[in-house]
This record gives sequence, structure tokens and C-alpha cells, in this order.
Amino acid sequence: MHLFRRSKKNIASLLIYFLIMITSFIWTIIWLNHPTTKPPAKPSSEYSVMQASNGIALHVIRTPPNNIGLKAITANVTDLQNTGINGGFFWQGYLLSIAVVNDLPVKGQPGDYGSGWFNIDRKRGTLVWDEKAQTFTIQIVEAADELKVMDRAHYWAQGGVSMGLRNPDGWAAQAVSEEMPVINEKRMRSGIVYDTSNHVYLVVSPTPCTGDEFRTAVTEQVGAGELVDGLFLDGDGSSQLKVANYTLPGDHRQVYQMIALLN
Repeated sequence: MHLFRRSKKNIASLLIYFLIMITSFIWTIIWLNHPTTKPPAKPSSEYSVMQASNGIALHVIRTPPNNIGLKAITANVTDLQNTGINGGFFWQGYLLSIAVVNDLPVKGQPGDYGSGWFNIDRKRGTLVWDEKAQTFTIQIVEAADELKVMDRAHYWAQGGVSMGLRNPDGWAAQAVSEEMPVINEKRMRSGIVYDTSNHVYLVVSPTPCTGDEFRTAVTEQVGAGELVDGLFLDGDGSSQLKVANYTLPGDHRQVYQMIALLN
């Protein structure tokens, strides 16, 4: 009788253990097959419209530097599938501003006139993203082979005219020395600037304004007070922007280089 009771007790224990194992197994299967809730991924770029106190409207794309692609085009930016804005200066299809990715100009070969290898005829401000160093710099150069980077296979460089955000007293003289066109006339404007966290901002204003008014609006509205420096890009009718739900065609002219978003 004693052995029979012990046997019943052992069977009951085994049954309970078996039920625990089955329950644990079922919950494991449910957990493995249940999709885990993840926070939504941050967009690789953000578009916003800002109104400065001087009345200048700014259309701004904020993005990380690894989402920037420099491209040679022959079109209005708004007619392309790419998202982005116009790039540097040009004349009759020749690029007058540096536009280089990994030591290759966007249009032609290194050293070719109008390929994006040169800031033609003048040392001008050039925004350089050094991927290896993870830093932005503004370098005043005439040719891409003058640029200082850690790894020439991992950088991009966009030429324009120095905006001098940290040079409030001398920026205008520097811009004039770099042959900034129509700096004191009211024209549509484009620019590219960066902040202390290595965000890059592509900025277009459809509001006719002087170079000073545009620069003031950018300083006031873009980057939450954290801007470091940037460039004026080609402007007036060349000031063009395309995002998912909005376009700025400038005066509908063709341009020959753009700053595109890769994603």
C-alpha cells in the first residue's frame, strides 16, 4: 500500500512537470512568432518651411551627410525623380563649381574643364564631408586635388561661395572676393549649411532677397542655433527644389548639377 501511494505521488509529480514543460514550450512558440514592436525608424531626411523675421521664406531639407549624392544633370530639378536642390554655378553646360565624390568629378574626368573638378578661375569656398574623419570643413580652393581629406576614396565636396557664418564682419568681403554674383540684388537664393551634429541642410528661398538677407534668415531659422558654416550656391532662376509633395522650379531653366538625396 505504501509503495502504491508513493507510485501515485511520483506519477502526479511527473504529470505536473510535463504540463509545465508543455506550457513553457507553447509560450516560447508564441513569443518567437509574435512580431516585436519596434519604434518607427527616423526618416533619413526632413523637409520644413520656415519664415524668418525679415520676411524671407526658407524651404529646408535636413539630412545626414551620407545621404548626399552630387549629380551632373541637364534638366530642371523638379523634372527629375531625385529629391534635392540645385548645386553649384555653371555656364553653357560647364560646371564652374567643384562637385566631386571620392576624388571623381560628377561630369567627366579629373582635370577636365567644366567637369566639377574646379572652382573655375578662382579659389572659392567648398564644403567637404570627410567620411573617414567624420567632419565637415569649408576649404577655399580652386581645384579638387587641393582638398585636404583623410581618405580620397571616401569624401564628397561641393563648391559655391563662402557664407562665412562665423565671420560676421568679413563674410561679405570674402564672398565678393570669390565673385559672388548679384550679392546686393534681390534674387531667389540657394545654400548648403551644416551644424555641430553633422546634419547638413539644403536651403532654397523663393523670396527674392539679397545675399545678406538670405544669410540672416538662414542664421536665424536653420539649425536651432547650432550652425557652423556653409555656402551660397547658384541662385535666382537656378534656385530649385524637389521633395515628395512640393517643388520650387526657379524660372524653369535647366541646371547642370544638383545635390540629390540618396534615400
